Amino acid sequence: MEKEIINFFVEKEILPFISKKGKIYFKGKGLKKLTTAEREKIKIKLSALKEKDFKDLREEIASQIKKNSNFLPIKNWVKEERPRELLLKKGEKALSLAKLLAIILRTGKKGESAEDLAKKLLNRYGSLSGLDQATVLELSKIEGIGIAKACSIKAALELGKRLLEEKAERKRKLKSPKEVVEYVNEKLSPYLFNAKKEFFSVIFLDIKNKVIDTLELSKGSINASIVDVKEIISEAAKRMASSIILVHNHPSGETQPSEEDINLTLRIVKACEICGIKVLDHIIVGRDKDSYTSFLKLGIIK
Repeated sequence: MEKEIINFFVEKEILPFISKKGKIYFKGKGLKKLTTAEREKIKIKLSALKEKDFKDLREEIASQIKKNSNFLPIKNWVKEERPRELLLKKGEKALSLAKLLAIILRTGKKGESAEDLAKKLLNRYGSLSGLDQATVLELSKIEGIGIAKACSIKAALELGKRLLEEKAERKRKLKSPKEVVEYVNEKLSPYLFNAKKEFFSVIFLDIKNKVIDTLELSKGSINASIVDVKEIISEAAKRMASSIILVHNHPSGETQPSEEDINLTLRIVKACEICGIKVLDHIIVGRDKDSYTSFLKLGIIK
């Protein structure tokens, strides 16, 4: 039976019946609020069902109605268990992901609290990273979410990314591969960990190895036709950069460089040397902050 029909009966608190003569009728609290048009529309949808089907349908509806009657909205919870009150008392770190997300959602839907809804989202997408991959439109189509909640979720996730960017800005001097990787993890990796396409970015540095700027140059498969060496040199010249660091991701999670990656890197290194720009490293990131490969460590870049 269509979920829409079951939800209709649950919301109205009405049960459908069929007589031995095949006449469909209804019983329940919301019967008086049922319009003639609604009756006829539902009867048409139920007309193909047999007596046993009606019995199964009634059991399903009754079960849902009972579940809803036992439901307690968050405002009726014991104070110590409410997400906001718990945050105020113990701090945000004490809250589970579901409780934090419930605060962002603010409200649930009929029969489900905001925390129930949050748990469903986390189960559906597996993690915050998975949730981050969902679009506003995709989230808005989930029952109980809608556009407003979807926008709130995406905004909260974006704030988290930007916080990491701010922290990265405080570590602007890059003196070693380790510091480069830390910067990449904080500044770029939040966008790259679960990206479905390859992104190629360049970090521009001054003579003291302080970051001047970070620029995404291409999106898609990384190859010589997409990554323009002339553009890299041009952008470096605009910023008066003394050196650069190349960064790109592998959506597969495998961080070992391909032959194409190596050839492209060597072309960039050679072209930059002619222009007096040093390529300090090329970092390939995978799906998490500990998954990366440094061309400098591999000896590809000297």
